Order: sequence, then C-alpha cells, then structure tokens
Amino acid sequence: MPNIVLFSGSSHQDLSQRVADRLGLELGKVVTKKFSNQETSVEIGESVRGEDVYIIQSGCGEINDNLMELLIMINACKIASSSRVTAVIPCFPYARQDKKDKSRAPISAKLVANMLSVAGADHIITMDLHASQIQGFFDIPVDNLYAEPAVLQWIRENIAEWRNCIIVSPDAGGAKRVTSIADRLNVEFALIHKERKKANEVDRMVLVGDVKDRVAILVDDMADTCGTICHAADKLLSAGATKVYAILTHGIFSGPAISRINNAAFEAVVVTNTIPQEDKMRHCSKIQVIDISMILAEAIRRTHNGESVSYLFSHVPL
Repeated sequence: MPNIVLFSGSSHQDLSQRVADRLGLELGKVVTKKFSNQETSVEIGESVRGEDVYIIQSGCGEINDNLMELLIMINACKIASSSRVTAVIPCFPYARQDKKDKSRAPISAKLVANMLSVAGADHIITMDLHASQIQGFFDIPVDNLYAEPAVLQWIRENIAEWRNCIIVSPDAGGAKRVTSIADRLNVEFALIHKERKKANEVDRMVLVGDVKDRVAILVDDMADTCGTICHAADKLLSAGATKVYAILTHGIFSGPAISRINNAAFEAVVVTNTIPQEDKMRHCSKIQVIDISMILAEAIRRTHNGESVSYLFSHVPL
C-alpha cells in the first residue's frame, strides 16, 4: 500500500501491531516520552510529506496523557505536510459526557471533538460510540464501526444453546443495540430499567421481559466499575435465567470492577480489545477477548483506497 503511514500512540501497542500485521505494513517510527516536568514529547522519526497518515490511540489507561499525545502526534504530522491525518480511536475518550444532564455540566465529548479538529485531524475512525450523535459533534467525517458482527460470530461459535438465549440490555439506552443483535440471531430480548441517583452507583433495577429457563446474554457498549452488569446478572438469575454471559465492546474495568466480576455469577465476561486486557485477564479468569483488529485494519485499508466502509457494519472481514 503506497503513501500510507501507520503510527501507534503509547496507549495500546498490541492492537496497533496487530492492525499493522494485518495490513502488511511496518509501524512508523515515533518516539513518545515525557519530559521531567511531565510534558509530553513526540518525535516523528520518518518523513510523512504527502502521505496518508493513520494514528492509532485508544482512550484508556492514562486517558488525559494519551489524548494529549494523540493531539500532539496529529499536529506534528499535519505541520510536516502530510496529505491527510486520520485518528483511529477504538475507544473514544469522554464519550459518556455527551449531554447536559444537570445544570452547569460540561459536554466534554464535544470539547474533545473540537480539540481533535483543531489539532488537524481530517477524519476519525472509532468503534461503538457511547452515543452515535457524537459523530455530529465533528465537522469532519467520522466512521463509527460496530463490534456487533464480531459479537454475533462469538455467540454462534461459543454458546452452544444460543438459539434458546435472550439478549438483555442492562439499561434503556442500549435497547437499540440489543434489539439489533436479537433480530440477527432471531431470538427475544429483554431490558433492565435502572435508576441512578449519582454517577457510577445504581439504585434499583426493574427487569422487563421473560428470562426464565434461558441463557441470558447481557450486551452493552462499555463497562467501567461493573456495578450495573453485576446487579443485572443477579437480577437475571433471580428471575430464573440458567446462565448469564456479558458481552461488552469496551471493558474499562476501573476501581472495584475485577473483584465484582469474580464474585458475580457470570459464565464469561467477553470484551473486545479496543482497550488492553492482558493485565485484567491475569486477575480474572472469566474475562475473554474478541480481537477486533481486523475490523480496524479493513476500515483503514478501505478508507485509504477510497472504498465504502459500510460492508463492515454487517460483516466480519475474513
């Protein structure tokens, strides 16, 4: 592939390497380090003049440092005369701060969108945005890829009794995602209505739908402290579900998440590798990972060649 350069930020080297291998490319030379006063330093180690540049950086770990590093890398490539800079952000940072849910709340997702545009990004590739309206926060093209085809493939291959399962959304916001998966599998769906008094803490839950004697599969776009999905799992078991699986696109797993999963009654908690999971898998045997690097790689290849990306919304690239 001529005129394409792939750079990796420091947030998720493993995923970047997998994408590069899939495309048959070498990762571009870039040195990211910190000065002693904690300022981020980025040195692009090869010419990008006239090139189509892709920078892979996920919103995980030290989120603010990684975001700043991405902005600096975009800007460095932009002012080094690259023809186009695409930010590949598997897990979009600040995606949950997307509306004013109370007085004086910031809409930080919009701020991040503005920062990326001002830094010089010409195009964004991301995955399973928390709210798809975030695409409208940008004035540049945004490709919001879906993990759904890979999730469907995993369910069919790994859950023997998937024809007798029920797909459950742990909150009303994910109802659309769940109905789409349930339709594709031709099974029923249920949802759990939760009431929150403050962030990261759930008060009470109401299950809508019949899960008795079925395998329940909880599907959500992200799990952070896992309070919601662990509550939901208990609710489903007490309502008569035989087994409970959780499938999540972004496994953030911060704070007490790992101990909660270990104590909860999940058969498996399945996440994609938009966020590095090696550490967490060592501490929790229930976590399994779906590799989505081929979806990102194929999106990069199609974007670079000027082809349509919509095939990826319903198919996993071979």
